[in-house]
Formats: sequence, structure tokens, C-alpha cells
Amino acid sequence: MTEQLPKGYSPRLYNQDLGPLPQQWTWYNIFAFWMSDVHSVGGYVFAASLFALGLASWQVLIALLAGICIVQLIANLVAKPSQQAAAPYPVICRLAFGVFGANIPAVIRGLIAVAWYGIQTYLASSALIIVVLRFFPQMAVYAEPHFAGLSYLGWFGFLSLWLLQAAVFWAGMESIRRFIDWAGPVVYAVMFALAGWIVWKAGWANISFTLAEKSLSGWQAFGQVIVATALVVSYFSGPTLNFGDFSRYCRSMRDVRRGNFWGLPVNFLAFSLVTVVIVSGTLPVFGEMLHDPIATVSRIDNSMAVLLGAFAFVTATIGINIVANFVSPAFDFANVAPSKISWRAGGMIAAVASIFITPWNLFNNPLMIHYTLDILAAFIGPLFGILLVDFYVIKKQQIDVDALFDDSPSGRYYFDGGVNWTAVKALVPAMLVGVAITFTPALQGMANFAWFTGCLLGGLFFLVLARREQVRVPAPMVAG
Repeated sequence: MTEQLPKGYSPRLYNQDLGPLPQQWTWYNIFAFWMSDVHSVGGYVFAASLFALGLASWQVLIALLAGICIVQLIANLVAKPSQQAAAPYPVICRLAFGVFGANIPAVIRGLIAVAWYGIQTYLASSALIIVVLRFFPQMAVYAEPHFAGLSYLGWFGFLSLWLLQAAVFWAGMESIRRFIDWAGPVVYAVMFALAGWIVWKAGWANISFTLAEKSLSGWQAFGQVIVATALVVSYFSGPTLNFGDFSRYCRSMRDVRRGNFWGLPVNFLAFSLVTVVIVSGTLPVFGEMLHDPIATVSRIDNSMAVLLGAFAFVTATIGINIVANFVSPAFDFANVAPSKISWRAGGMIAAVASIFITPWNLFNNPLMIHYTLDILAAFIGPLFGILLVDFYVIKKQQIDVDALFDDSPSGRYYFDGGVNWTAVKALVPAMLVGVAITFTPALQGMANFAWFTGCLLGGLFFLVLARREQVRVPAPMVAG
């Protein structure tokens, strides 16, 4: 690999996966990325939960629109350095954290992705098992917990989905692009068909856009709108942080912004509205409100419809898992030792690790899930703040791409021993504040805003420290 290195590039910082690549993606590929991210069992349940907060439907729509527009703005900001340098998230982190210090934010994001990769695989396998039991009820004897908290049937479903996702990932980034290009539209087709069937069975008069048992008014309602807005931002914070892993392939920022517009506000609002129609209609049709789309599909009398619906939602969950939780750690772990760990090897490290954390035990513990979500926000919020302040305020949107792969002491992003300790000093206290909020009962009301708190504190601490310590700024260059 050393012989193939571009001149001046270090094998400790470069391999072909991490280096600049041809940019051929269009706006539709970004649109499809967000469709894959939204159109999942988790996205379905999340959207339905917002309509159950006790708000009027128009108040929920305001919260959805406000939250998703914030996500769109952040995604555009995060996308630019990666699109400009044609480099993934961990390489762009070298701008702020130094060529070796970048492993800190990269590994943090990678470990978070490992946990969620396991959980999403478990969710998809659970959906698969529901369908298996629908057609083969005699298999129920194998559905009792047996080994490490999971049944024989559970292990079969989990490992089947694990292998299928690994196969898609191993085929390479171009295959992943083709997969997500059709996965999102397939789910839309099934969603619209399911919504049409539900409305036909229930009657439009029985469809409500408010799923809550009681309604809120006045300041209570206003407070819940703010909370719902924050939840939307937090829900998308993971894939938005490493969105550069995908924007690096885009031909232009115009394509990125167009794809983000159709994939975020337009797509998310449409998906949420169809979701609430389906969930609301399950009450008059089945006698109970079902928030799980697979459970809804499994109640349909037509076996072919059950198979198609289950296939679509399992495909959707595989899509979000690959784009949000497989590609990210692949780049993140490859960044630790590029000469030894390829993109494929990094992804497989994450996939294997996701088995050993037994994600079903994590997901089945509501308290653990609560802490996982809040700690995730507390950890990645400050990373947003530091990376954005560094690129837009400190570096003035200027990148020396060659210097990102230069580990010599004179390298522009080498800093002190390869680590910019200014960024580390800003990151640690901002994270500690977020964790303190999570574990302090008196501050639980602020937990939903951990991402905003972390982002603001991380950015502010870094800006103050950088100006005080006079962090080196690259010489003026032509921005790409």
C-alpha cells in the first residue's frame, strides 16, 4: 500500500477508502439516503410517538417542521467540508482535532454506531420472526429465551439479518448506493398501499391526526412543542454527524442541498402523515392501536400482503442500519490504522462487536435505552459545535486537503504531537455537562435538550480556547 501512496501522504493517515474519491452522486442519491434513514420501523414508531404527546395535529406539524428544518440546516453545514475535500467524517475531524486527535471523535461516533447497529439488527430480526410465526405457528416452541437472553428463533432471525447486511456492505459503496436508491421508494409504495387499505377498512371519519388520550393547552402545549422539536433534532443527530461520509461523493453542494430539502422536510413530513393515518386506523380496524408497522401488517388476512409488507419494512430497517450504523464505523475504525484496517475491515469489526454487546438486552431495558439516547446526545452534541466552529469560524471554510494526510511535525494539521489539545479541552467539559444533566434527577427536564446544550457549549468552549491559545490557521487558500 505504501507504494501507491500519493506524494507526501503518510500510511498512518491514508488508504484509498479515506482519501479523496471521484464525486459522481446526484441530489437523488442524497434524497434516497434520507429516505432510507427515515423509512424504518424505528422512524415509524418515532413519528407516531410525536402525535401522542397530547398536542393538536397542527402543533405537531409545527414541531416536526421546525425540528426537521434545523436538521436540514445542520446537514448542509456538516456536508460542506466533506464535499469540498471529497473526504469522510473522520478525515475532516483532523481539521479541528489534529491528524491523530481525530481518532477521538471518530471512535466516539464508531462505538455509538456499533450499539445502534446491534439494536437495529435486533429490531429488524424481531419483525422477521413475527412473520415467521404467522406462517409457522408451531415454531413458537423455539421463541423462548435460551442463550444470552435470546431464543433459538431469535438467534436465527438476528444472524440471518446480520449476514444479509454484511453481504450488502461487503459489496461496496456503489452497491450500498444502489440499495438505498430503491429501498426508500419501495417502503413508500407499501406505506401508501397500507394507508389506503386502512382508510378503506376504517372509513375516513374514523381517522384522527391526534393519537393522544388527552390534550394539552396553553403553556403545557407550547412546552411540548419545544420538546418535540428537540426530539426530532436528537433523533437525526447520529446520521447527521457523519453525513460527510456520503456528501463526499456528491458532485456539488447544490446537489447536497437539493437532496437534503427533498429528503428531510418534504420526505419526513409526508412519511409522518402517512404513519399517523395508519396508526390511527388500526384502532377501529383491529380494536387496538398498533404502533409497530410489522404487527399491523401481520394482522392482514392476505398472506401475500403480509409478505410484501414485512419485506418492505425489514428492507427499510436494513437500509437505515447500513447508512447510519455500518458505513460510519467502517470509516471511523479504518481511520485508527489506515495501513492495517480497510473500510471493509472496519465495518466488519463493528458488525462483530454488535453481537457481543447482546443488543436485545440493551433494548429490552427501558431505563438503559433512556440513558443511551441521552448520553448519545451528550457525547455527539459537542462534536457538532467544535467541528462547525472550527471549519466556519476558525478555518474560514479553507481546507488544505494534502495536509490532512501529512503526519510530519511541520504539517498544517499536526498541532502538538498530532493532537489539537484545544479541541480536546473543549470537548471534555462540554460532554461532562451533558452527562451530568442526564444523571441528575433535578435536571431531567433539560435531558431532551442535551444535543443543543452540548453543541452550544462545545462550540463556545472551543472558540474561546482557540482564540486564547491562538490555534494555527491555514494560510489563505481557494475554497473548493
